[in-house]
Amino acid sequence: MSAATEFTGRALIGRELEDRSVRITVENGIIVSIEETHEAAHPWICPALFNAHTHLGDTVAMDIALQGRLSDTVTPPDGLKHRILRSMPEDALIAGMRASIRYMVQNGTGGFADFREGGVRGVDALRTAAAGLPGLHIIFGRDGGERVSEGLGVSSVRDVEDAESLAAEVKKSGKLLAFHAGEQDSNDVDGALAFEPDLLIHCTHATDRQLKECAGRGIPIAVCPRSNWIFGVSRSPDHPPIRRMLDYGCEVLIGTDNVMAVQPDMLQELAFISMVYRIQPQTLLRAGIQGSQVFGVPFFIEEGAEANFFVVSPEDSNLGFSHDPWASIVKRVNISNIRQNIIYPRD
Repeated sequence: MSAATEFTGRALIGRELEDRSVRITVENGIIVSIEETHEAAHPWICPALFNAHTHLGDTVAMDIALQGRLSDTVTPPDGLKHRILRSMPEDALIAGMRASIRYMVQNGTGGFADFREGGVRGVDALRTAAAGLPGLHIIFGRDGGERVSEGLGVSSVRDVEDAESLAAEVKKSGKLLAFHAGEQDSNDVDGALAFEPDLLIHCTHATDRQLKECAGRGIPIAVCPRSNWIFGVSRSPDHPPIRRMLDYGCEVLIGTDNVMAVQPDMLQELAFISMVYRIQPQTLLRAGIQGSQVFGVPFFIEEGAEANFFVVSPEDSNLGFSHDPWASIVKRVNISNIRQNIIYPRD
């Protein structure tokens, strides 16, 4: 996008997602001005969402029959999904991941942080899948893939014998370190915290003490509630303890987890969390965007920021009767309501 382009409407501005009628001018992918206007109550302009935890390789295992324990399905090296990934031709794997990335873009998601299996080849396959597609793509490799990606993604401290040496090497190289922790119980959270991680995934069963430690040390937590419910590690709004996380001051991010079980649709994730966990829509929407800031490219609509937002046409549906764009975006908006996605860099 080289020439200046204007977007006029009711936009959610800044970190506080302030509802304002504005004219946004974008030039060379940058928001160069935001000017007040009183001429438009629609469309709605919302910062792009950031999917803070995905397993995009699982696209090729979409909706397989899930049986037995969670560990039988997703624990490396011989969980069901790992056996499927090993048997899958690389071109099919790449095509599946690319299809999921395109789907996320169409649904207003401007980036993702993926745990990529398969070592260096796995990371290379995801980079090939993402090539030419817009957005912020963060990859956590494993089995050597951490050497050619943004960091190391550990399934759990109890699954990796040499976690200490791997974490030390990643820290030494200045890369990111992330752990699944607290998904099935709280027993692996302290072990993950001992490695000074940059991100924890799940914390579904983390204790209050562990949550307070995450808050005090500024360690973000990416929650994936739909996945937790589907895999049977949650049966109530107490798990993951999202409200307690927020009350303790944790930085909460939102992800969709395994594509084999959950569509990588952040709008669906927001709607589910809103219904089950009763989080205030503005707070929840901010959590759905915040991962972009954690990974260095804030999607919030501000002058000087990269242009990463989506445009909703409420007047084309019953959303035209909404009194609260925050609540309606969180609870009701879907792909059919999105008129345009402005995500940098463009394809």
